[in-house]
Amino acid sequence: MPKGAMFASVSGSFKCKERKCKEKVGYLVEERCDKLWPESEVGWEMEFCCRVLAKFPAGYVKATVTTKNPNPSPATSGAMEARIVRAGFRQALRSCRAKSVHQRPSCRSLATTVDVQNQQLPDIRAADPIAFSQDPQDKRPRSQNSDRRISPEAEALSRLRIVPGSASYFTGQPDFTDALLELEALLRKNQTLPLCPPGEAPRIAWKTLSQYHALNSEPVKAARYNKFVQLLQRLNYIHRSLMPREVETVLQRYKRDVQPFENKANPVVLDGAGRAKGVGRRKSSHAWVYLMEGEGEVRINGQSITQAFGRIHDRESAIWALKSTDRIDKYNVWGVVKGGGCTGQAEALTLAVAKALLVHEPALKPALRRAGCVTRDPRRVERKKPGKLKARKMPTWVKR
Repeated sequence: MPKGAMFASVSGSFKCKERKCKEKVGYLVEERCDKLWPESEVGWEMEFCCRVLAKFPAGYVKATVTTKNPNPSPATSGAMEARIVRAGFRQALRSCRAKSVHQRPSCRSLATTVDVQNQQLPDIRAADPIAFSQDPQDKRPRSQNSDRRISPEAEALSRLRIVPGSASYFTGQPDFTDALLELEALLRKNQTLPLCPPGEAPRIAWKTLSQYHALNSEPVKAARYNKFVQLLQRLNYIHRSLMPREVETVLQRYKRDVQPFENKANPVVLDGAGRAKGVGRRKSSHAWVYLMEGEGEVRINGQSITQAFGRIHDRESAIWALKSTDRIDKYNVWGVVKGGGCTGQAEALTLAVAKALLVHEPALKPALRRAGCVTRDPRRVERKKPGKLKARKMPTWVKR
């Protein structure tokens, strides 16, 4: 503590009858003396009280002045005491006066544009203050009926803590986590049920990740959603006759509104002349084929197959559907091909002949699928990129 320092501590209390509350004011005023006394002398202490009725409505102000003042000389002690005490007490009263200016009014003011000075308004009081205490007795409302005791049931309810119903409430994806746990629980419960043979389970289009985001608006990653879809597919493989109702309800929740696998193509029938029409495409080539029973004659764009295709591989590809099923000498083929090159036209004819053959004999579909004649080949030549020799080939790199 600096030598010659004096501390004037002023504490006051007053009562406001309108608001029925107590307020305490405490101030610490420090005044320093310019002169330093020797350390060998003894300190002294003085205390006095002063009532100031004009400053507060009803109350008193108690001021205590304490100095760490080593025993000064008799000539300067009285004047020094009086000057320091007056300055400290004056600053303390100034601070008390500034505090009393900002007291809250006894009545509440209303924000309105109506002139309410001449109107009789009801007495408006603020709500009871909140008691931030751990004692249950302090949580009772402070009102005129404070003597009435709260029932034990009400006190027990006031101490209850709200607990979320799901453990995943505190995760970043509560809805998705609950749905994932639900699927895993269903799989554990029904994992002993028999499954459908491979390829015989109904094909279902599940909701995509973007559709799920639009439904739940949760940030789900693609890897986690793929695991979710795998669980759906595993539950979908349960045999239809033994499928539980709860599993059907859950699967129906995540199906798309429009199922593309339920769309069926219009049936192709033979025309009046006994011909079946088939259409095939490959790269930029298009082929139209008319197939009817005959001796195995093949005409492409009005030419024989040997004239239409110079390569043996392209000739075999054009009639590969008939050759793989041993039907070369049983049907006649008339085809029209446009666009693309020889390979694209030959493979377009393969798909067209296979479709036309299925109109005559639908039972040949498994054999044609194994031969690769039913599926449309979507592969195309990749475009050339700027700065490269071809689609991906780069020019030779030279160091110098």
